[in-house]
Amino acid sequence: MSLLAVHDLAVARGGLRTVEGVSFALDPGQALILRGPNGLGKTTLLRTVAGLQSPVAGRIDMADDVVAYAAHADGLKPALTARENLTFWARVFGGQGVDRALAAMDLTALATRPAAALSAGQKRRLGLARLLVTDEPTVSLDAASVARFAQVVADHLGQGGAALIATHIDLTLPQARVLDLTPFRARPGAPVARPSGFNEAFG
Repeated sequence: MSLLAVHDLAVARGGLRTVEGVSFALDPGQALILRGPNGLGKTTLLRTVAGLQSPVAGRIDMADDVVAYAAHADGLKPALTARENLTFWARVFGGQGVDRALAAMDLTALATRPAAALSAGQKRRLGLARLLVTDEPTVSLDAASVARFAQVVADHLGQGGAALIATHIDLTLPQARVLDLTPFRARPGAPVARPSGFNEAFG
């Protein structure tokens, strides 16, 4: 049984369609890497699948409350320490394993440091650690951190989870398929979506 199934999906940004006719399914243990040029609509598709905006057309089938979403922003409170940030999100989502998440992203030594004092790469790793306690991701990560993230994803897949990722970096995940969204670029003159919220109108 698929954890996520997308049927003939069309999404929009700024009131204009970006991609359309996208279909795929993810079963337990599977990963899908979204590829395509910048600005094509990869992040918009991820936001739509995560329920942060409505699709223009098509259908998304998945169980409620099964998605953890990480975007370019890391969702961190600058004044809180790394541990406090993870503890906050763990309480919000009923998750646990703050120490495990810190260790997985090599942040244990930085647990008491305020997020504002972390480097861009460290903040990114902390943002990814947030996914581990809430039970796009490789921007600002060095090679060692990318390998660490890939191992976290592989562990998640091994436990029956699934992953939908937009990245140009090779994560060397044997379970991952690649979906190039270029052939799904919206046709010129495709019907314009009616913005239903701030993000759709100005995102």
